[in-house]
Amino acid sequence: MDIGSLALLACLSVFVGVLIGGVGIGGILLVPMLTYILSIDVHVAVAAAMFSYVFSGIVGTLIYARARSIKWNMVFWLLVSAAPAAFLGAYALSVTPARGVELLIAALVIFAGINAFRSRHDADRKAPPLSRLALIGTGVATGVGSALSGTGGPLIVVPMMVWLMQPALVAIGLAQTVQVPIAIMATAGNYLYGQVDFLIGGVIAMGLIVGVTGGARLAHLASQQILQRVVACVLLAVGVLMLTRISLDVLAA
Repeated sequence: MDIGSLALLACLSVFVGVLIGGVGIGGILLVPMLTYILSIDVHVAVAAAMFSYVFSGIVGTLIYARARSIKWNMVFWLLVSAAPAAFLGAYALSVTPARGVELLIAALVIFAGINAFRSRHDADRKAPPLSRLALIGTGVATGVGSALSGTGGPLIVVPMMVWLMQPALVAIGLAQTVQVPIAIMATAGNYLYGQVDFLIGGVIAMGLIVGVTGGARLAHLASQQILQRVVACVLLAVGVLMLTRISLDVLAA
């Protein structure tokens, strides 16, 4: 890639990072940007995106942990189930198209967005406790779906946590932590089964770190009710965007 393309990639990554740090979701935009704007092969784009999430996830986790916005008792079961599932998802990416998985994720995201709007008046109430089985199931779905779609984890964790009636800030905090092991395991799998472009991934990582830092600070300045509404809007917008992209791909095929 030339210097101009790398600079554009860095700017786009900052924008995506703000969304990831602020509402937990934004990685879904990264792969389409790489493929449609910069004409990068989709498998290379997914692998580079997953590599970059290692670093943005660490930064996001540190910021949310410092603000005491991460429920560590929930993190363990998410991580131990999501990490190995991400490795399997990376293998599945190398042998199967991800369109069907993206369609399921789009449906989940739209459903969670509608649910978030319906429950917005209860955003400040005490969240119900989650069972170990619910956390493990969420982790497995997150690991496989993230590695297949190159979204890093938050795209699945946030809507599932919102659907399970968890506060938006808690959902976003969990999303920051879960993307780190998912990204590590997916990158290991992509390195074995495909190709990881470390230059592209490194530029993306630098942009994401800047964006995540700013987005996380904005999230902690907003009230829970406002944040819940913002998350709901982003979920619906991303879900519609995913369905539109899938439809365009089908028509172009």
